[in-house]
Amino acid sequence: MTTESLKETVKRELPNWLRDDPSFRAFILDLTRDAYADRRETGDRFYELLGELRRDRERQDRAWADNQAELKRMREAQAKKWDDNQAELKRMREAQAQKWDEQNRKWDANQAELRRMREEHTKKWDDNQAELRRIHEEFMAQSQRYDRGIGALGSRWGLQSEKAFRDALAAILEKSFGVEVINVTDYDDEGEVFGRPDQVELDVIIMNGHLLICELKSSIDKAGMYSFERKARFYERRHERQADRLLVISPMIDARAQKVADSLGIETYGDSTEVEAI
Repeated sequence: MTTESLKETVKRELPNWLRDDPSFRAFILDLTRDAYADRRETGDRFYELLGELRRDRERQDRAWADNQAELKRMREAQAKKWDDNQAELKRMREAQAQKWDEQNRKWDANQAELRRMREEHTKKWDDNQAELRRIHEEFMAQSQRYDRGIGALGSRWGLQSEKAFRDALAAILEKSFGVEVINVTDYDDEGEVFGRPDQVELDVIIMNGHLLICELKSSIDKAGMYSFERKARFYERRHERQADRLLVISPMIDARAQKVADSLGIETYGDSTEVEAI
């Protein structure tokens, strides 16, 4: 039998020998012990490896937990920084909004002050203009009074006609009060006014149903005042209408004529502009 055939026979029969012959199996195990570890050593090594793996796993778990804790701390720190940044941004926006509101309030206050100053300046300007107009009108009225006074003197001394003076006073009445002065001429057949038949001239104003009888003269004395009162009563009888007011307008009214006017209820004025509202 050759060596090769012997090897083949051993390979074929060895499993049966190991299974069926305990002494042979023990021989083979003892013979090959140095080539591999036995069950005890294998078990010990296995458990040692398991322990090492467990310790590695525990180290990995601790490292993972530490990493997670660090990540959590970093996330919390980052979140805190974010919250702090947002709070700072909010504070800055609120501060900016407050500054903006303050600027707006100052702007509105400045604009209101400018408007007040303009209105005050405008009011002062208007007041000054009104005062200037009043002074001008007063000056012009006074000037016209002087002119009419001089005209009255002229009429009294024959320097100007009585009719021209009367027309001037009538024109002022019409301009100042928006009325129409009507010159009425009636004939006194029975001589009630002058004691003999003659023409009777009067100036009348009719406005809103009211009748005003006027005497417009450059000057009037006591006899003239009585004459005016007789002419007014003559007009009332002739036209069957009661006068609401009797007016004498003259820059020169004799003191005795004034007493007659007061006793007869006749209103007297030194100028047409002095007549109370009609």
